[in-house]
Amino acid sequence: MISALQNCIWDWEVLNTRIVHCRQCARLTEWREKMALEKRRAYRDWEYWGKPVPGFGDKQARVLVIGLAPGAHGSNRTGRMFTGDSSGDFLYAALHRAGFANQPSTSDLNDGLKLRDIFISAVCRCAPPDNKPTASEISTCTPFLHSEICLLKNLEGLVVLGRIAFNWVLGYYRAQGFALPPVQFSHGVCSSLGDGLPWLITSYYPSRQNTQTGRLTVDMFDAVWEKTHRLLDDRHDLCTDQ
Repeated sequence: MISALQNCIWDWEVLNTRIVHCRQCARLTEWREKMALEKRRAYRDWEYWGKPVPGFGDKQARVLVIGLAPGAHGSNRTGRMFTGDSSGDFLYAALHRAGFANQPSTSDLNDGLKLRDIFISAVCRCAPPDNKPTASEISTCTPFLHSEICLLKNLEGLVVLGRIAFNWVLGYYRAQGFALPPVQFSHGVCSSLGDGLPWLITSYYPSRQNTQTGRLTVDMFDAVWEKTHRLLDDRHDLCTDQ
């Protein structure tokens, strides 16, 4: 539980409305809307979402999964985190095998996907050019992720996908005044951030580059969610990987 951070400004409805209507970053606004108009040939019949993407999942979740940003032709097209691209295919298949998702694949907002004990978000809500948001753009999005952390009242742990999400978490809690222990980014490692803070599991990002080159295998990713289950099932099992 993170009671020290439970000072929420918005409820879920207000938060998601603010996310969807945000236009604070001119570069990202222009890019996501440009992608929504130009489209990819395979999706030329789609009406792209073309807006910032809210978090998705179980609002009673004990685990928050944090990725980088929507894909230009994935979440920017479908309107749901990790839906519509290869990263999402890899993620939701793993969550289904682990019992966190009711189905192994996802295609659109109305495909019936439901998550249990998992909420999925990202440090940046708009599709960035070359998948590289700037530090300023990430900072602009921080109040949205902060609010989700506040609203997830049962939160016990974080699973971060990629180094940028990892760095965001450390920077975020340090900015809140917490003295964090030394933590290093390494796949599959679980770290304790300190009393009153959630535990942290780090994973390589399930990008096509990582999964097709073998840097992140199915077994490696499944091990992340198996470890997540163990921590949820045994609250006395402390993170001792580092």
